[in-house]
Amino acid sequence: MDDTIGFPDPGLDLSDGFKPHTSHWGVFSARHGEAGLEVRAYAGDPDPNGIIENFPGALRHQARIAQPAIRRGWLERGPGPDDRRGRDEFVSVSWEKALDLLGDELGRIRDTRGPGAVFGGSYGWSSAGRFHHAQSQVHRFLNIAMGGYVRSVNTYSSGASSVLLPQILAGYEDITKRNVTWEQIAAETDIVLAFGGMALKNSMVAGGSISKHVERGAMEAARRRGCEFILVSPLRDDLPVEAGAEWMTCVPGTDTALMLGIVHTLVAENLHDQAFLDRYTEGWPVFLRYLLGESDGQPKHADWAASISGVDADAIRSLARRAAGKRALITVSHSLQRAEHGEQPVWMGMVLAAALGQIGLPGGGYAYSLGAIGYYGRRVNDVPGPTLGQGRNGVADFIPVARIADMLLNPGTTYRYNGETRTYPDIRLVYWAGGNPFHHHQDINRLRKAFAQLDTFVVHELAWTATARHADIVLPSTMTLEREDIGYSTNDPLMVAMHRIAEPFGLARDDYEIFADLAERLGAREPFTEGRTSRQWLEHLYEPTRASLAKRGLEAPSFETFWQRGSLVVPQQPDDGGRLRRFREDPVNHALPTPSGRIEVFSQKIAGHGDADCPGHPVWLKKTDMPRPGAPCFLVANQPVTRLHSQLDFGGHSLGAKHRGREVARMNPVDANARGIKDGDIIRLFNERGACLAAVHVTDGIAAGVVQLPTGAWYDPMDPEDEAPLCVHGNPNVLTRDIGTSSFAQGCTGQLTTVEVEKFTGNLPPIRAFDPV
Repeated sequence: MDDTIGFPDPGLDLSDGFKPHTSHWGVFSARHGEAGLEVRAYAGDPDPNGIIENFPGALRHQARIAQPAIRRGWLERGPGPDDRRGRDEFVSVSWEKALDLLGDELGRIRDTRGPGAVFGGSYGWSSAGRFHHAQSQVHRFLNIAMGGYVRSVNTYSSGASSVLLPQILAGYEDITKRNVTWEQIAAETDIVLAFGGMALKNSMVAGGSISKHVERGAMEAARRRGCEFILVSPLRDDLPVEAGAEWMTCVPGTDTALMLGIVHTLVAENLHDQAFLDRYTEGWPVFLRYLLGESDGQPKHADWAASISGVDADAIRSLARRAAGKRALITVSHSLQRAEHGEQPVWMGMVLAAALGQIGLPGGGYAYSLGAIGYYGRRVNDVPGPTLGQGRNGVADFIPVARIADMLLNPGTTYRYNGETRTYPDIRLVYWAGGNPFHHHQDINRLRKAFAQLDTFVVHELAWTATARHADIVLPSTMTLEREDIGYSTNDPLMVAMHRIAEPFGLARDDYEIFADLAERLGAREPFTEGRTSRQWLEHLYEPTRASLAKRGLEAPSFETFWQRGSLVVPQQPDDGGRLRRFREDPVNHALPTPSGRIEVFSQKIAGHGDADCPGHPVWLKKTDMPRPGAPCFLVANQPVTRLHSQLDFGGHSLGAKHRGREVARMNPVDANARGIKDGDIIRLFNERGACLAAVHVTDGIAAGVVQLPTGAWYDPMDPEDEAPLCVHGNPNVLTRDIGTSSFAQGCTGQLTTVEVEKFTGNLPPIRAFDPV
């Protein structure tokens, strides 16, 4: 593994006018000239991500926003609720007029309603650069110029697990970033039970910069050494072919029942590690009574699990025996908790790892969401990185991130979250920069109604996404290639000087410049900018890294030297297993940050909340959204391969994967044949919430009874005047449900729902998602 994980840095190719840059999907160098934009993948990356090929076609695409625009209804009638959002036309205006109008509106809201009437959305990725990180910029602006804002907590990706895991095991980052690494798997692991898989399309991207994609090589090395990979998923490609995985399909959403059957077998055959459970866990006897059926009359044996999951009972018993006594690693993907009762498989996966006695061992135990993103399963950097301070938020109120439509539709009503009864605030203005709720959020037709309730919706955007089309004030922002920044991630040792590759498109401006001018209109320019230009901010943010290197006696180049070189390798911490390893070695002096200081198989705290949809230990809870007449198929709405979320969907790499301009769904031949559908047809997917068109690929790589349609195709309503228009492009969020995982975590449930599918035989409507407004 040294050749794929190790450094030093082989350097970026900066010959022939190429300059260094980076992204969430990989480090690269680029140049822009008469031939257009050219990109070169980082030479040190053993498995470069093809998404960088979206940049050339996207840089000057017609979907880019050329100048500020204001929705005609808002411009003529002023702020207020309006169902014309998403249906109205836009009027182009000058920067001065746009900022004057917006400054007046922000001042009105601040002075008459207070900052608690402002929601700072901006959930999203936007840039691997640490200064021009749109979410940080807008939150800093709202804190300093407005006195704060109502914020969101958690993520669409891990809304259930990020609330649950700190209460039953350890901090979220302790489990995902400081636990089992790919190096350990390559060297130590005997068997991996991957519930939901570890698809490379997910680990090929990271929250910050990423220089080396090592996952494929690590799995291949582990397999060559004899490690077994067991994939439990409806999709065969949720592990790469290099893993040589044994593919096991279960009914979607039933992984908890399957894991209960495995643990029951371990106990029934005395294969579990009772000594580990006695020393390291809390509440095993309470859970055991449930497992054996003593508390509810139903033992959770393999035959019971088989009747729910569809996995053969003998196969369940065999899995238990194969994992027992080996260096076993249990992984549970984000996808499993992005569904109704999503807390349960996360908790049950931890209990399975505890029953095997593996938590805290090198390459063993529980690695929640390993493979879900590029910086999980890697070493942590040992020096501070560039971080933009966001100031102090004077508003304490917040919502779970996936509850935005509930908040806008139901101000003043109560909801449950993490054991508390909270009240939705009355939001009058939403400010969004660097994100796209019409990608992330579920039940788009409901979301449209929610945004109609606002006085004002402000969006910074580089292209005419559906979010921009539903806004009142649209301010064109630059793409990362059009500005300078520092690319960095806490779990990647390569810091990158992101040079400007091209001039801004049209009148697009950096978010920082936009907010600086807005802050001036609100009397807060100096506190916001601190008197620094963008370049001076980069020098300021680089200094903590340089100073830390110098203090340790390591090479500490000046900012100018770093900028000329294009990159800098920083030291990383040892691969020591982190908090869980220390706990295993000494549970007394290194207790876990749970109420008991131990692994909580049963949580008295969670039980005390009294929420029936998330009791005090993992349980099997029946789903309300199961196949039925009218919606007989499961729909898996997972992450795409050719783009990050919905970013640059108009780029060449993303467009090249579409068929007849539509996103491509996958179906099993059994389901396709029953409906007269053939490979390459256009299909209509529909349920009670909405409908969309997609192309179809018929394949045996997906389980029967399941349709898969990736997220991220830009929402493209055939007739925006309709209340529930057909999306002609293939956005699955016209179909998904906008409900919480439970009243405990209120996470997103966008991964899984039910639909009917039919062949589309009408005149094929045009794709207009990328047309300029």
